[in-house]
Amino acid sequence: MMEHETREKAKNAVKLILLSAGFEVEEVNEPLDLSAARDGECVAVLCSVDADTIADFDKTNYNLVVGEDQVPCKKLLFTLDNTIHAEHCIVWGVQEFVRLSGEATLARVLDRELSLTLTPGAGTRPAPDAAQVPEATESSGVNIPHLPVKVTKQNAERISGTQGVASLKFMPHWVYHYMSSGEQVYQERHIPFDSEGWGAINAINGLKLEIDPKSIDKGEIPGDAEVVGPKITKDEANLKVFGELVEQLTQHVRIKQVKGDTIFYEEKVMKPEKKNISIDIDLVHFPVWQVRGKKIIEVNAFTGEVLSQPMDEGCEIL
Repeated sequence: MMEHETREKAKNAVKLILLSAGFEVEEVNEPLDLSAARDGECVAVLCSVDADTIADFDKTNYNLVVGEDQVPCKKLLFTLDNTIHAEHCIVWGVQEFVRLSGEATLARVLDRELSLTLTPGAGTRPAPDAAQVPEATESSGVNIPHLPVKVTKQNAERISGTQGVASLKFMPHWVYHYMSSGEQVYQERHIPFDSEGWGAINAINGLKLEIDPKSIDKGEIPGDAEVVGPKITKDEANLKVFGELVEQLTQHVRIKQVKGDTIFYEEKVMKPEKKNISIDIDLVHFPVWQVRGKKIIEVNAFTGEVLSQPMDEGCEIL
């Protein structure tokens, strides 16, 4: 059995993850540890390494009674034993737990809700064999902030629509978070400049993209992947973001003035002050499957989208 002190720590940590994802969480009697509910979704939670306890949990159905209705509960298992197989549970092992704990902490720091999808049957880890080992998952030992690979090599080659072999590259992007505040006053008109947001700039060609910061993984990348270095520097990206932000927040205000029998309209250009804008910017690599055939086709390994502009020419491989 998992030692009592360890189980209590595990239970509290899982509780924080679920709370960060918008669940209402309650402690329950053994053999379970927690129950959680969110928008009609119910989850029963067990923290254990005991095979018999886990087997009973896996085969037992749990329901949440809401009024006269019974809502079937998903089953979430956290275990330190990486040999455990639970067919009907979502299983969080050490890797899932470390990743989700970090994402939950970041969500709380940024005062955001953690994006967490609980799919029954996901996360189970049967003992691997040659047929079960996924493509391009051998660890490289390199830890860099990146978006995870969700599209397999085989699927990327199919999506590309061309005959060729795919290779995995991690392309550099400057991911930024900006905050603007302050206001300007002109003839009793208050012009606010409050704004906050996230974005990304391709560090090769300067194209802008949207990004969900919750998707960023800081773990190891696959061992057979190439890491591409940026051509656009951090300072250049910062200047670009600042310039576009000022342009975005700039307001043209038309002020009415009356002089005698004449009415004048004066247009003022109001811009935020530099001291009221803060920008945090970091390098994050996006995974791309590059399929080389008669032509080069690149497939976003995170979203599965075909990129309209290949990025391999002139890139620096690290």
